[in-house]
Amino acid sequence: MGKGMKFFIVHAHAEPKSFNGALTRHAKEVLETAGHEVIISDLYAMEFDPVSDRRNFTNQKESDYFKQQVEEIYATEVDGFAPEIKAEMEKIDWCDVLIFQCPLWWFGLPAMLKGWVDRVFAMGRIYGRGKWYDNGVFKGKKALLSLTVGGGEAIYSETGLNGDINQILFPINHGIFRFVGFDVLPPFIVWSTSRISDERRQAYLQEYAQRLLNINETPTMTYPSLADYDENFQLKLSKE
Repeated sequence: MGKGMKFFIVHAHAEPKSFNGALTRHAKEVLETAGHEVIISDLYAMEFDPVSDRRNFTNQKESDYFKQQVEEIYATEVDGFAPEIKAEMEKIDWCDVLIFQCPLWWFGLPAMLKGWVDRVFAMGRIYGRGKWYDNGVFKGKKALLSLTVGGGEAIYSETGLNGDINQILFPINHGIFRFVGFDVLPPFIVWSTSRISDERRQAYLQEYAQRLLNINETPTMTYPSLADYDENFQLKLSKE
């Protein structure tokens, strides 16, 4: 991996002594030892407000009816984002790699982290006006979901009771990361987190370190490009 890369970890777990906490601390130590820079937004420690409404902005375009996308575009034009939102946007601009560190809650992101996305991924500033998917604002950057899961790998298989983990994570990997232009890395998943041995936990930490240190050699997830779709955003039929 090239020297001097910049990693931004958005950490969403209320307990610092959790395995999520261990993963984030280990990532910071391993990456900084290897000569990389790391910034962490620990959302619970920051007491980040996940509620998305007029508090996202320092001004308003329309006072009688709130439409978030209208206000986001206006805030983009007049530099009108609230300081805590602007700070998070600037961290994404700064990084080469964005990492979400969290547990899987109800087949999705914890509300704290989803609220961060709702507030920070603003139209005009982060997406819109033709800037999406492979033309996205963050084209050339990488994104990684690092996840702890309560169940075992089998129950999240294609034939498992909970369904294929890749389908469950599609709204995050494709609908959040890829939508705004990131090259999406395969998720790092810790299975059965509360039921594994200390030895397995240590092994997971070492596996995570190797994933991070070899991030440029890791193939990203493959999605169709915008050119593969017609004017109705349907995949074009193969000519074969």
